[in-house]
Amino acid sequence: MSVLGAVIVPHPPIILPEIGKGEEKKIGKTIEAYRKVARMVAGWNPDTVVITSPHTVLYADYFHISPGKKAEGDFLSFGAPNVRITADYDQLFVEELMKRARKAHLPAGTFGEQEPELDHATMIPLRFLQEAGVSCKVIRVGLSGLSALTHYRLGKCISETAEVLQRKIVFVASGDLSHKLLESGPYGFSEDGPRFDQQVTEAMRTGDFLKFLEFSEPFCESAAECGLRSFQIMAGGLDGLSVSPELLSYEGTFGVGYAVASFAVTGKDDSRHFDCFYDEQETKRIMQKRQKEDSYVRLARKSLETFVETGKSLSLQNLLTQLPEGLRKKKAGAFVSIHQEGRLRGCIGTIEPIFPCLAEEIIHNAVSAGTADPRFSPVRKEELPSLEYSVDVLEKPEKILSPEELDVKKYGVIVSDGERRGLLLPNLEGVTSVKQQIKIAREKAGIGKNQTYSLERFEVVRHF
Repeated sequence: MSVLGAVIVPHPPIILPEIGKGEEKKIGKTIEAYRKVARMVAGWNPDTVVITSPHTVLYADYFHISPGKKAEGDFLSFGAPNVRITADYDQLFVEELMKRARKAHLPAGTFGEQEPELDHATMIPLRFLQEAGVSCKVIRVGLSGLSALTHYRLGKCISETAEVLQRKIVFVASGDLSHKLLESGPYGFSEDGPRFDQQVTEAMRTGDFLKFLEFSEPFCESAAECGLRSFQIMAGGLDGLSVSPELLSYEGTFGVGYAVASFAVTGKDDSRHFDCFYDEQETKRIMQKRQKEDSYVRLARKSLETFVETGKSLSLQNLLTQLPEGLRKKKAGAFVSIHQEGRLRGCIGTIEPIFPCLAEEIIHNAVSAGTADPRFSPVRKEELPSLEYSVDVLEKPEKILSPEELDVKKYGVIVSDGERRGLLLPNLEGVTSVKQQIKIAREKAGIGKNQTYSLERFEVVRHF
């Protein structure tokens, strides 16, 4: 087998004595475990090490793979300019990986490099590996804003590339856990911080990689995690393989979670195709949800599906007898939101009604949300089965004089400065304060924090 194993490691600069200057002793268990897995990788004797890093180039819709023959970097920004790390890249592997990624319709390649220097999330694992005697070539892969399943499938593509080239590889998934474990930590405390770390380290301990795909985005954001997508790529690289999982250490001394785990490959195992299980699980859940959807959500879904499949808008005339009176006779602004695997896939709406009835408002906004939201590429036909919809029908906005008149659960907000208007719906996951709600709406409108603006609030009826 081409994949020999994988390790999960953190990347706190303080772990290096030249930077920690004694403070690194407070995470002594992490250092001991790090050295152990580095010796383990050396014993596996790989031809190539694949390092997935959260701190190299990151794009929303693209995986960046570092190009060139070699790269180096130092820790100048952490006060240790004399500590330098060099890596030789496996160029043939990168070229073949790009070919296979294209065939798999995965957006990955070497375009868009901004900083060729090695980042600290790559250099710290390399420091330990090189100290243990690992001197093979390296591939550095960045993360993306794409779905968990897409990260997993990139990992599969990497392992398939190793098979084609007959390379023996090891995955090194560089990533810290939650950054919100302590009030005294650099990012403060969130209850989701320790909760995330407990769940993700349990997945490491048991080798249950399905869990890596199931974490919701709002939960991850609340926990301020760093490495999950790195672990997802690693899990894909181990797809269909039996492993011997071991969680060697976990510490949260400085308010950030550091875990070290190893996964030695022991054979093949057809019960460990986690992308297939996740697909089946999600398909079943979405089908059950669609069986319960109301007329508003069904109309939004059918509108986008019809447009994507035929290029034509859904005909309202053929539906009038099937729609409830509220859709046929009421006029109101409406927002259609589309999600995919827990991530926003498009959201477009109208604050005030512009069509003769609410049904037409929804038909138009559903198509716009799926095809004209500038933040996302247009929805493709093959994506339709995995999409989830919600429809927010807006009540008439009312002007308010103070943020004290807002409630993030009950009211949406409109921030205005002349013709610039930014809107945020109420009761959104991850939006927990009025201050945060106004900030997001203001930024959507392009209104600076020191500019004057007016506020409006509105209520919605949410259909999902």
